[in-house]
Amino acid sequence: MNSAAPALTPTTRALAWCLHLLVIGLLSLAAVRAVTGERPHAGWIIAASVLCGLTYAVGPVLPGVRRSRRAAALWLAAVGACWTVLLALSADGVWVAFPLYFLQLHLLPRRAGVAAVVATAVVAIAGFAVHQDSFSAAMAIGPALGAAVAVAVVWGYQALYRESEHRRRLIEELTATRADLAAAQHTAGVLAERDRLAREIHDTLAQGLSSIQLLLRAAERALPQAPQNAARYVDQARQAAADNLAEARRFVAALTPPILEGFTLADALERLCTTTSARHRITARFHLTGDPVPLTTAHEVALLRIAQSALANTVRHAGATTAEVTLSYLGDHVALDIVDDGHGFDPTLLAASDPETGGFGLAVMRARTQALGGTLTIESAPGRGTALAARLPLTPPSATEPEAHP
Repeated sequence: MNSAAPALTPTTRALAWCLHLLVIGLLSLAAVRAVTGERPHAGWIIAASVLCGLTYAVGPVLPGVRRSRRAAALWLAAVGACWTVLLALSADGVWVAFPLYFLQLHLLPRRAGVAAVVATAVVAIAGFAVHQDSFSAAMAIGPALGAAVAVAVVWGYQALYRESEHRRRLIEELTATRADLAAAQHTAGVLAERDRLAREIHDTLAQGLSSIQLLLRAAERALPQAPQNAARYVDQARQAAADNLAEARRFVAALTPPILEGFTLADALERLCTTTSARHRITARFHLTGDPVPLTTAHEVALLRIAQSALANTVRHAGATTAEVTLSYLGDHVALDIVDDGHGFDPTLLAASDPETGGFGLAVMRARTQALGGTLTIESAPGRGTALAARLPLTPPSATEPEAHP
């Protein structure tokens, strides 16, 4: 029966069956000895043994005994009463006290259980002494020692069970915490990847499509009067589409930008200025200062994307005729400056990002620089052009290179 915990484990179930068998065996022993020993009142001893066994058997099938301390106490009282009758009839009933100790300690509160065990031991000693018509210290040793062993075993088991439950709860909490942490990391990873994809799409495909749109508008305006210029614009738009197609394929494959393959960052920026000057009505010039040093892929991609986005904004919004792009190696920092002579703007009045009209460029550039531990500054005023400066340390925090291995 379940006398230790509501939810039985295989070990406690085995112990319960051992207790059942022990009770049945001891009661059977008392009955058999009464018959074989031709003791007086043998019939009454057998009847008391059967009654005690039946009363004991009721406990495991009553759910209330396992759920209620009160029901368990009443059942133990009934079993104890039957056992007392058996003990009064036969000295062999004293051995049944041992399994009763375990029942009392398991089913009753700690203090009540100890009190019941002490009372049972006293009754067992007294009953055995009555049958022997004398009393000696040796008669008390057996029941007292059995009671002490039962208390030690039950309390030790309960302590181990509590420790096991404590560890089980800790493991469950740890498992739940790890699951929550994994979910949080997954969410953070998804958000970081979405942010990375948004930056890449804005700085590659969106800017490329914007450039194609401007070229096709220029071709549309030139078509009636200057077909040769229109054809040149259409050819440039076709080339821009081919470049963006290659960019999209590399982007899907998570490779470095095609413009960087086989070239240094300075070469890529110079080619970007040349392409921008050829496709739009603006003169973009590239300058290199300082002694170039090897940069990580994350640095090169970030600076190239910032330059692409800045020049695209200059072409679309600034109305500038010239743009100066300067890459500077400053010892432990690398800086990228883009200065144009456009009509400028008030940086404090920037419009919020809008899916239809754009407005993500500056936010994306700032996110790129911050991801590498750098800074982005913008100086502009209406009618005075715009100066954008991105400054990156050459040794960023190791955890801030997400684009090196996308």
